[in-house]
Amino acid sequence: MQSDLFPTESVQQLSESFPKRMAIIDCETTGGKPQQHRVIEIGLLIVDDCVIVERWQSFINPQRELPPFITKLTGITPNMLVGQPQFSDIANSLYEKLQDRVFVAHNARFDYGFIKTEFERVGIKFSAKTFCSVKFSRALYPQFNRHGIDPIIKRFGFSIENRHRALDDALIIWKLFLKSTELYSTHELASAISPLLKTPSLPPKIKAAQIKALPKAAGVYYFYSEEGSLLYVGKSVNIRARVMSHFSNDYRSSKELLMSTKVAHIDFKRTPSDFGAQILESNEIKALSPLYNRRLRRTRKLYSFQIEQNSKGYKTVLTQQINSKQKPDESAGLFRSARQASKQLEKLADHYFLCYKLLGLEGNPLDNTPCFRRQLHRCFGACEGIESAEDYNARIDVAMNKHQLVLWPFDTPILVEENDVNDDEFKHFHLIDQWQYLGKIESEEELRERGYVPLKAHIGTEIQAHQHENNAENKAHFDLDIYFILLRFLLKSDQLKLNQLRIHKLTKLE
Repeated sequence: MQSDLFPTESVQQLSESFPKRMAIIDCETTGGKPQQHRVIEIGLLIVDDCVIVERWQSFINPQRELPPFITKLTGITPNMLVGQPQFSDIANSLYEKLQDRVFVAHNARFDYGFIKTEFERVGIKFSAKTFCSVKFSRALYPQFNRHGIDPIIKRFGFSIENRHRALDDALIIWKLFLKSTELYSTHELASAISPLLKTPSLPPKIKAAQIKALPKAAGVYYFYSEEGSLLYVGKSVNIRARVMSHFSNDYRSSKELLMSTKVAHIDFKRTPSDFGAQILESNEIKALSPLYNRRLRRTRKLYSFQIEQNSKGYKTVLTQQINSKQKPDESAGLFRSARQASKQLEKLADHYFLCYKLLGLEGNPLDNTPCFRRQLHRCFGACEGIESAEDYNARIDVAMNKHQLVLWPFDTPILVEENDVNDDEFKHFHLIDQWQYLGKIESEEELRERGYVPLKAHIGTEIQAHQHENNAENKAHFDLDIYFILLRFLLKSDQLKLNQLRIHKLTKLE
């Protein structure tokens, strides 16, 4: 399971949360007013089913003088436009490329206004649903104040050959979407994208003032009924945008529709970053059991793979149950049910031509008879001794290596300092050891009471008390959801930087 969290190569395909058919476009113009100025270059990326299927670029002869400041900004000279097509020459071709696609641009109102006006000049009526990547960046990265192309390049260290050239700038939008796909889950991306494509309508019992009071920042939100029953707990890097995404006109399930009719009050708790929001949401759902939350409910039992070698020298796999209150050993994989573990073994068998009998999915591994998959040529014969134990075991090792639990990477417990990028005074401290979340620390005195002190002389900032209650989160136990959250944030440099996380090693008091 861990292999999916740490891909060895950069993501090359967008999340399915993005529109399936997009035209990512950027225009260079002679000025900033569509009715007065003209387009001089168009860069276009055609996206189908989350991948780029076409790249298109064209200079446009504006039939007027090119202002010197535009040449200085873009590097486009008057000579570069001589002999280039007029917009009327490429209008039909461009219209076909844009047809039935979401029009995506950085500050979409600008580019859409110019393209729409250019089409009008040649007698073509153009209309499209727009998606602004500036608004997308604001929704998903509210901790940053600036969301232009240059700040985004700096934020992620993107490379660009020709800034203020149409195709190069369009590619930065694509890179932003790819990077966001790498950093955020499908669910989180949908929360940012959905409100930008749809017109939300508030539930009958919710007033606009309640929505206005919600912060555009990270944290956890709570939906309550009129009677005060807790309906739902969620988290987001932008609480207001995420809450509004629940109230889109096309509800994805009957559960969401029913829930929206019951919501009468919305509350929230701010966190300095997405890190704290994810931990708080996981703990709150387990502690409070909201009516409409099913994902993240507390798991009493976990299942893992135990690898053993039988009397014939072949490695076998036993799916064993472990107590979720205990820290798992170094066995492979962690699953919420035996069925989930079996399904994963079936996938591994298909991919690596492993034997069902030796995986514990069929029959007795020692009876020397062929498994069913042997007849289908999906097993190389380890079950009947035809394939050598050495060859079979080598494939088992490769398959299980991807599911090996990640060892605790620190030689001590740690205190994670979580900072709000826009507020130096707003920070949380989290005590963690051996992938177990031990709670939020409110003061240095509390840290000492828990039996720890910083390994260095001082943390570099005082721990100050904050008015946020801990809902029984100090009970030490292994939590699979928390484990994956910690993996995602503590071992990835991008997440540490984006969420302003600092790791302080601790030592136990003598």
